[in-house]
Amino acid sequence: MLKNVNEPNRTHSSFRTNLPNYILLAPFVILFMCFTVIPIVSSVVLSFFNFDMINMPSFIAFDNYKRMLVGDKSFLVILKNTIILAVITGPLGFMFAFVLAWFLNEFRPAVRTVLSFMFYAPSLVGNAFFIWQVAFSNDSYGYANSLLLSIGAISEPVQWLKNAEYVMPIVIMVQLWQGMGVSFLANISGLQNINDEMYEAGAIDGIRNRWQELWYITLPSMKSMLMFSSVMQIAAAFSISAIPKTLAGYPSVNNSVDTVVSYLADVGNVKYELGYASAISVLLFAMMFLTRTFVAKLLNKTGK
Repeated sequence: MLKNVNEPNRTHSSFRTNLPNYILLAPFVILFMCFTVIPIVSSVVLSFFNFDMINMPSFIAFDNYKRMLVGDKSFLVILKNTIILAVITGPLGFMFAFVLAWFLNEFRPAVRTVLSFMFYAPSLVGNAFFIWQVAFSNDSYGYANSLLLSIGAISEPVQWLKNAEYVMPIVIMVQLWQGMGVSFLANISGLQNINDEMYEAGAIDGIRNRWQELWYITLPSMKSMLMFSSVMQIAAAFSISAIPKTLAGYPSVNNSVDTVVSYLADVGNVKYELGYASAISVLLFAMMFLTRTFVAKLLNKTGK
């Protein structure tokens, strides 16, 4: 086969034509490489070393992973807490965000705007969950204890945030309250951009109720927004840290609500065991990636 002699010129011409696009993309690519790709690769490499920021790194193969999954009993408890929080707050937050957006989409624009702002406000104010610290304060001045004491339900203040039996449900409730703001806005936006003619065409084709509209028109039309919403919920569910640390302190009673992110910060920033911290971060990244892949396949099946 004869080689096209004009191919190098065509390639050069294409490069010159797209040069402005490459220049515009260059800042993003550089920042993405510096702050995402390189740190991820560095963490994977460093997870096979013992490194304390003082001595030179020493290669220890899979010892960090063995310690994490076999030798570190505290980490196993913390991993269980993280999985429980992710399994509960992730799907529930995703469903609450969509159902809430679906309901609010039926209101008039002015009412919908006001209600949307009200539901998004907890996410807009980063430390809004401090109000729950007051509500479940361990003394009689906390709203929950004050109410229960006033009606005679309890005889002394309940240690809400110091009791492993109560603190996990409280953290789940607060996370659901604050963690679905971005997903909620994404779903509202997706619902607003569905073409009304699709519902008219669906009615002609035999769709007779709102549930059929939801399954055959709304969900397939919002697949991209649902994907974005699920990714945000997965990231939020696996990165829970500030809420349990603020409400229950760190470490919490019997590590009852400590999470992998909190433990990772303690190992890396306080104990300076960066090799072990890197191994923990790699495991967390793998969990988030696998969950995201599973959800993507599930949404693709739903959208067909």
